[in-house]
Amino acid sequence: MRDWPTLRTGEIPSPELVAAWIALGLAPTERIPLWAAHWLVHGYDGPGLRTLAGLSGTDSHEVHDVVRDALAECHTSIPESVTAAAQTVFTQLARLHADGLVSEKWIVNEVDGILIRTGYPESLLDLPLGGVWYLIDEWGESWGRTTHQLEAEVRKACAAQLAAGLSDQGAITGK
Repeated sequence: MRDWPTLRTGEIPSPELVAAWIALGLAPTERIPLWAAHWLVHGYDGPGLRTLAGLSGTDSHEVHDVVRDALAECHTSIPESVTAAAQTVFTQLARLHADGLVSEKWIVNEVDGILIRTGYPESLLDLPLGGVWYLIDEWGESWGRTTHQLEAEVRKACAAQLAAGLSDQGAITGK
C-alpha cells in the first residue's frame, strides 16, 4: 500500500493491518522494519520484532524470514484467508473515508486493485466495500451515473463496512 494515506499523515499502521496487507500481497516490504521499530516504542517486544526493526528493508527475503515471528510477538498473525485479510483492509479503508482522508473514487480504486490481485473471490465481493469495485467503470463516463450518485453509493458501502464491525484494528497513533 504505497499510497496509503496513513503513511502520509504520520500514522503508523497497526500490526494487524500490516499482517492483512501481507496476506493480500500488498505490504511494502521496505517499510515494515520502520513500522516494527514504532511497534517496539509502543510497547510490543520480542527478539523477532527487534530483529525486524533492525533490518534495512532492502532485502525482502530478510523481512519475510522474520515478519511472522515479529507479528506473533505483537499478538498478531497473518490471516489465513484473503477474506479475513480483506475484512481488515476494507474496514480500514472505510475508516479513512469516514475520517475525511480519502475520496470515494480513491476507495473504489483501492478496492478494485485488491480484487484484481485476489482474483475477485465471491467472499470479498460479498463484503460491503467489495461490492463497489465495478463503479470504477462508470466514474467520469457520460453513460453511467453521475459522480454524486457514485459517491453516495461508496459512502453507503463505507458506512455498512464500518457498521459490520469486521475489524477494529487500523493504526497506532503517536498519542
